[in-house]
Amino acid sequence: MGILSYATKRLSIGFFIVIFVSLILFIFMQLLPGDPITLLTAGERVSQQRIEELRRAWGLDQPIYIQFFFWLSHMLQGDFGTSFVFKLPVVRVVLPRIPATLQLTITALIISYIFGIILGTLSAVRRGLLSERILTGFYTFLYSIPTYWLGAMLMLAFGFYLRVLPISGYGTPAHLVLPASTLALPNIAIFARMMRTEVLETLYEEYVRTAMAKGLPRYVVLFKHMMRNALIPVTVLFFLELPWTIGGAVIVEAIFSWPGMGNLLYRSILMQDYPVVMFIIFLISIFTVISNIIGDILTAILDPRITLKG
Repeated sequence: MGILSYATKRLSIGFFIVIFVSLILFIFMQLLPGDPITLLTAGERVSQQRIEELRRAWGLDQPIYIQFFFWLSHMLQGDFGTSFVFKLPVVRVVLPRIPATLQLTITALIISYIFGIILGTLSAVRRGLLSERILTGFYTFLYSIPTYWLGAMLMLAFGFYLRVLPISGYGTPAHLVLPASTLALPNIAIFARMMRTEVLETLYEEYVRTAMAKGLPRYVVLFKHMMRNALIPVTVLFFLELPWTIGGAVIVEAIFSWPGMGNLLYRSILMQDYPVVMFIIFLISIFTVISNIIGDILTAILDPRITLKG
């Protein structure tokens, strides 16, 4: 199957997946206690009659299925609604925050990718030694650290005590260091574990044993033969991890007041700003579908033994 036809078929399937995800999210949002009108008018002297008028104006008095199909029909026309909080079209509220989120997540993924390859390779070539156990324990420890705790500790260490890095804000490379590190450190373990597994698997391949039998230096066998093939699934993982990292950035952006989609999503959930939450999850769902398609295509390109099947 050609790449174009495969991508087209997967995109058509992905469209229905995105709609299903949107439906589930819409139901969950409706099940949250309270409603956005009550939250928006909290602390104001607003009569119950006025609250009911606002609910009717926003269509919140309709049954869930009518509200969803109303949102879906407008979404298919490119209208994602108006934010309850900002009183602006959702697109104008969310799109300006995408560059900040991509800057954070891609930086974190690059850090994870580089250090994961290094640690995973070292762990594989030092297999059975004490250093291998130390390395494995180190990146397993990184993976087990809660993101919010790690962010708070980095903030305390480098922001409050050492005072070498800003703890919030946006605009300079220094502002990026702490949030990117918080997001990257747990992900290093994911790349390291996969790299270690792939290097150990290629160690027993026939072409590796042949290269060793020819008397090639060990570093040549490692970098030219073993790592070249081991890097294929690790590189594909980079794209597969992108949407999950964007989703995981919600906590990090909230901790460091990073002006991205994650911070906006967190605040919108608290304020039950349904249109903003729906649009952000819609975008993340699209990122997920596209990233998986890119991952499959990249796998087939890098490894000729793999064929694309719809």
